[in-house]
Amino acid sequence: MNGIFVIAHGPLASALRQCVLHVFPDNQAGVVALDVLPNLPPEETLAQARIMLGQMQASTSDVLVLVDVFGATPCNVAQKLVDGVHSKLITGVNLPMLLRTVSYRHESLDALVARALVGGAQGVMQVAITAPQNQNRRSHDQDPDQHQQ
Repeated sequence: MNGIFVIAHGPLASALRQCVLHVFPDNQAGVVALDVLPNLPPEETLAQARIMLGQMQASTSDVLVLVDVFGATPCNVAQKLVDGVHSKLITGVNLPMLLRTVSYRHESLDALVARALVGGAQGVMQVAITAPQNQNRRSHDQDPDQHQQ
C-alpha cells in the first residue's frame, strides 16, 4: 500500500486528513498530514517532514506527497523531500483528489499519480442549480442525455 502525505498551510492539511478519515476511518496510518505554520522557518518544517516521511516509508512501499499551492512553502519543502522514485509530488490538492488517492492506494505509485490528477480535475466543475432535465439545451451540446455528475 502506498502512503499519502499531505503538506499544506495550516490547518488545511489536518482538515483534509480528517475529512478523508470520516469517509475511510480504517486509513489512519496510511494518510499523514503536516500543517505548515506561518512562523516556523522552512528548515524546521523540512526537518519535521523528513521525520514523518521516514516513519511512513518504514511501513509503506511508496509515498504520494500532496501539497496545496505550487511555489509556496509547503511545495518548496516537499520538493526537497521527494526523491521521484519512492515518492512523487502533486500540487493543488483538493478533497476529491485525496479521496481518489485513498481509494486506489493499492495501485502502483505511477498509477496513483494518474488517479489523483484525474480525481482532482474531475472534482472541479460548475454545478447547475436546476435539474439537468430542466436545463435549456444549447446548440453546441453533443448528447442531450449525457450529464456530468
